[in-house]
Amino acid sequence: MVTPRLSTRPVNHAAAKALEAAGIHPLLSRLWAARGVECAQDLMLNWAAMIPPGSLTQSERAAKVLADAIQSGRKLLIVADYDCDGATACAVGLRALRSMGARVDFLVPNRFETGYGLSPAVVELAVRHPAGKPDMLITVDNGIASVDGVEAARLAGMDVVITDHHLPGDELPDALAIVNPNQPGCGFPSKNLAGVGVIFYLMLALRSELRRRGVYPSDGGPRLDQLADLVALGTVADVVKLDANNRLLVTQGLQKMRSGRMQAGVRALFAVAGREPRQASGFDLGFAIGPRINAAGRLADMSLGIHCLTTDDEALALRLARELDAMNQERRGIEATMREEALASLEAAAPTIGASVCVYHPEWHQGVVGLVASRLKETYWRPTLAFARSDTGELRGSGRSIPDVHLRDVLDLVSKRHPGTILKFGGHAMAAGLTLREDAYALFTRGFDEAVRELSGKSSFDPVIETDGSLETGYANADVAGLLQQQVWGAGFPPPIFRDTFYVRQQRLLKDKHLKLSLERGHQRFDAIWFNRAEMLPEMVDAAYRLDQNVWNGTVSAQLIIEYACGV
Repeated sequence: MVTPRLSTRPVNHAAAKALEAAGIHPLLSRLWAARGVECAQDLMLNWAAMIPPGSLTQSERAAKVLADAIQSGRKLLIVADYDCDGATACAVGLRALRSMGARVDFLVPNRFETGYGLSPAVVELAVRHPAGKPDMLITVDNGIASVDGVEAARLAGMDVVITDHHLPGDELPDALAIVNPNQPGCGFPSKNLAGVGVIFYLMLALRSELRRRGVYPSDGGPRLDQLADLVALGTVADVVKLDANNRLLVTQGLQKMRSGRMQAGVRALFAVAGREPRQASGFDLGFAIGPRINAAGRLADMSLGIHCLTTDDEALALRLARELDAMNQERRGIEATMREEALASLEAAAPTIGASVCVYHPEWHQGVVGLVASRLKETYWRPTLAFARSDTGELRGSGRSIPDVHLRDVLDLVSKRHPGTILKFGGHAMAAGLTLREDAYALFTRGFDEAVRELSGKSSFDPVIETDGSLETGYANADVAGLLQQQVWGAGFPPPIFRDTFYVRQQRLLKDKHLKLSLERGHQRFDAIWFNRAEMLPEMVDAAYRLDQNVWNGTVSAQLIIEYACGV
């Protein structure tokens, strides 16, 4: 296990003072200023502050196309993706389009059979769809790279509207409209919308178009804000950067959940996860609800997750949520086994851990290799790829990287240096997927490690835990912990981690793997816990920690969650 280095996040003190002068809590002012917030206007999280839909390139064109299709009774089919962002995007599209009178159904590709996106194979499935061949396909969370798929749809007599948020390639598909903030020439200020955010924006534009046509009064039509819980769930689960606009979307969704106004499926998922919607947080969405939706796409068919999010039948939603929960338990078991096997194989051949880590087992489950790569990346703090064998005999791999290494650029270099080794690949800086010839695995791993060294200029990497410095004594209490929990934190807007020196007054092991602590700073004593830490600490430590609430027998107290600590 690598040893992290602690650093302190710099604070824009002028911005912190301006926020405090605007009435923001002093601690929140400091934390937000350190995350790039400069004025109170950046913290406007009501609907009126949302970036208008019209500024999203081709959203109005796509809205006109969809309005024409609805008014002429054309048959629409949403082509979804098999992760939580894709499932929530599909649910938003289905619920919104049906509420506006559309004839619409959905199709979600199977990760193991047709792969990702609108491929020609998926177009064939669309043509043979049980509800009949559609007139138009609408992609959600995919499609920007589907040049061949869009052409296949055109030849089959189907129009295509693309909604996506992924980076485009050199060639754009020839669709009727492409709604994607990351396409060339799009001036939309937030490039970080998730797939569910993009389709939500398009549905807002569609409602505006129908208002212009007199279908609804100028302020009428379906209440699309009722879909905010789905938008929040997909946005958090896809780990997109929580810029001001995304924080607004997530905040609105969490407010719906906390007030009890959410889809039946979301309520059921909270229930099976043992979480309380009245205290809903981004953590719940990212680590409890999202993984249960994702489990369907990893192990079986994401249709189950989409049905859970689109039914209004509370009993059916609960039954589907229980199935998703069981799948998630199975997924965790498979992942744990694969991770242990991967660690054992690495320990048996230690020299293979160079500037990167690559692991492969022919019996591994394709749907879980990304999670294994993620866990091994955390263990060794190296760019990591994990591979499984597909039914066709090729190796399907998933990778996770660290801030020092742009994973897609590394794979691009390998593909140019060793042509034919990688059959296909795609992704971004921190995550990617690829397919290899099985007999090319050894050559690929050498080439991958060389490319990591060349592009990063390093052969080893040190993880950094970025902290917010010392927590002022007066704020180290349960009330402030609750205040912090109510805020929206996530990718690009990380939850606060504080750093202080403590005396260790008591320590003991819980369940032989968690370190339970009593820490002292000044005249304050704190209960603390370091999860998955079995070694005892010295008498005085420098600790990085999160301030949390601990509820026991109706009493709420402050608890410190230790991220890292070392002797002073």
